[in-house]
Amino acid sequence: MKKLIFLLFLSLILSCQNSRNSISKPNVILINADDLGWSDLSLMGSKYYETPNIDKLADSGMTFYNAYASAANCAPSRASMLSGKYTTEHDIYTVGNSERGNKKTRKLIPTKNNKILDLDFILISEMFKSEGYTNGIFGKWHLGPKGFYPEQSGFDLNIGGCEKGGPGKGGYFSPYENPKIEDGPMGEYLTDRIGDETVKFIEDNQNRNFFAYVPFYSVHTPIQSKEVYREKYLNKTSDNHHNRPDYAAMIHSLDENVGKILNKIDELNLSEKTLIIFTSDNGGIRDISNQFPLRAGKGSYYEGGIKVPLIFSWENKIKSQSESYERIINIDFFPTLKNIIGYKNDNLELDGVDLSPIFQEEKIEERSLFFHFPIYLEAYNVQKDNGFDPIFRTRPGSVVIKGDWKLHHYFEDNNLELYNLKNDISESNDLSKENTEKTLELYSELNMWRNKRNAPIPNRLNPDYDKKFVDSLLVLIKNKKVRGRVFKKQKS
Repeated sequence: MKKLIFLLFLSLILSCQNSRNSISKPNVILINADDLGWSDLSLMGSKYYETPNIDKLADSGMTFYNAYASAANCAPSRASMLSGKYTTEHDIYTVGNSERGNKKTRKLIPTKNNKILDLDFILISEMFKSEGYTNGIFGKWHLGPKGFYPEQSGFDLNIGGCEKGGPGKGGYFSPYENPKIEDGPMGEYLTDRIGDETVKFIEDNQNRNFFAYVPFYSVHTPIQSKEVYREKYLNKTSDNHHNRPDYAAMIHSLDENVGKILNKIDELNLSEKTLIIFTSDNGGIRDISNQFPLRAGKGSYYEGGIKVPLIFSWENKIKSQSESYERIINIDFFPTLKNIIGYKNDNLELDGVDLSPIFQEEKIEERSLFFHFPIYLEAYNVQKDNGFDPIFRTRPGSVVIKGDWKLHHYFEDNNLELYNLKNDISESNDLSKENTEKTLELYSELNMWRNKRNAPIPNRLNPDYDKKFVDSLLVLIKNKKVRGRVFKKQKS
């Protein structure tokens, strides 16, 4: 009897301790849209797309206007965000193989691409798990092959997270082709389902700490929307940059479901206990939504491919309607969250920095941002991509951003491009020959960073490269004899 009383007393003490910990540590909701461009929100200036709920989230917290994804396409960006590591550490650079595009158009043999985020990496979700959080993922995972699922990385509940990079052949309407989400009623819209599942998770865990990772599949291709919303945008005036009613309707549904999540947090009086982050995994597809004034789009390391929307909101912790123009990157999320919840593991060697001082309107120490991409990504649309050249969104290279300066280094011909982003956000005026001092400064820093990380740099010539074929193809493209995708079958 005495032992039973002691165990009950100990249980009460531990319960109180856990209660105090729950109060001091916030819930975290990380919303990661797929392929949503920097200008694809009304708060970022779009007059065509309507995002009142995401705008409301921005009003409640801090909007970052110079935020970057760590890569220009989905798998590497997500791997870096969740691990807090640059791509050079996990070697995931793209989706699928690195030998993208026609073999006759590649001068170099690219670095081999890793397709699995190794379980040895400690992810944000595992950090939360070790601190007693209940974790749920709602949407896209895409960090390994079949069977390599989020449950192995600290998630208690997985709705929709599998090997797929998009909604699958069935698209956005039930029945789904996804092993991790049960079919809903015929015609159910996937974005709505993810929003509803997230809301249910919040309700079920309102009295304990939770981490909700909400990587919506939207607005990834295929561009499929609810008809009622498409008709709404068919009747709305568009412009030269934003003009697809079906894409606008997808953004509308995304925003609507962000609103569901925000409303549930308000309804349950969890606003002061919940940190909400909203971002995108990379830039938008330029052929679908032009990110003007940014150059290019998804898959390119010009600004249109890596600059993304970002909002942090936490009632009474982050000032409402605040703004930051600091240049930050999604690998900063991990150290920021680590500091906020008081995680004590100091052996993680994270590559980002803690953003908490910015929330108090303080400056963080100036540092450079790095991007490494030793492979190829072929064009989406040879007439519209506005990337490195019409054939490729990007060719193998690296990028460094330091303050307002940005340097591109391409490996095929050792080309350098230098831009001042403050004066030339469109990256239209290459200053590398004019400002040789700044070019050499950034090139030296980029080289030191690559050497320190043993970053792979392809240097073997491709024996199948055919300059005559490339030259003739470029002439056809210039004369608009070739449109859309040069090579039809390609991964995103």
